[in-house]
Amino acid sequence: MNFGIIAAGEGSRLVQEGVSLPKPLVNINGRPMIGRLIHIFESLGAERICVIVNEQMTEVAAYLRDLAPSLRCEFELVVKSTPSSMHSFYELGSLLRDRGRFVLTTVDTIFRPDDFARYVEAFAAAPADVEGMMAVTSFVDDEKPLYVATDDAMDITAFLDAPAPGVKYISGGIYGLDTKAVDVLDRCLADGVARMRNYQRALVAAGLRLKAFDMGKIIDVDHAADIAVAERFLADE
Repeated sequence: MNFGIIAAGEGSRLVQEGVSLPKPLVNINGRPMIGRLIHIFESLGAERICVIVNEQMTEVAAYLRDLAPSLRCEFELVVKSTPSSMHSFYELGSLLRDRGRFVLTTVDTIFRPDDFARYVEAFAAAPADVEGMMAVTSFVDDEKPLYVATDDAMDITAFLDAPAPGVKYISGGIYGLDTKAVDVLDRCLADGVARMRNYQRALVAAGLRLKAFDMGKIIDVDHAADIAVAERFLADE
């Protein structure tokens, strides 16, 4: 499996709340968030890991360049400032295209490794007609969650900005996709689509078969207080 990490955001809310480190280097139980993700991906036999950071994150780029020689898989680092996570994904798209299935996540997504391993295993074993598998959670702590509507077979039918009857999941910020999804991304950028949630709607509109996978509790580190919450959540990992 190939993996991608979007780590090009500015982390402005953390900065405003007194966190001096760039978001990807914020420690969770003694390990930088981005290093923790890379370690988890490697433990699952990653073939390639691609990461994008912004041009201002010189400390993050230096950390990753120092880490790269110790990795057992291919590693690609893109240093480029982008206006959104969707544009960051676009920058990684050429590195992930035509390499089979891949899993993409934002750097501030915190999950238990065992839960993530179950998800990756399920996506790898899914039938060929499954063109994407999104990690979802029923734990809602996001300020603007993206609700994920599913049918009885956990096929995704819609992505919604507001809760709706029968919809019990939100996006976990973890995206399992294939090359067809990269093709849809290219079209979205050409059409001026500018948000990751609208890209996901475009995947449904394009007829891709997307499955939802309930990964249990997933936490986003957006605020300084979220760091302690994440550490307590992972205390028994």
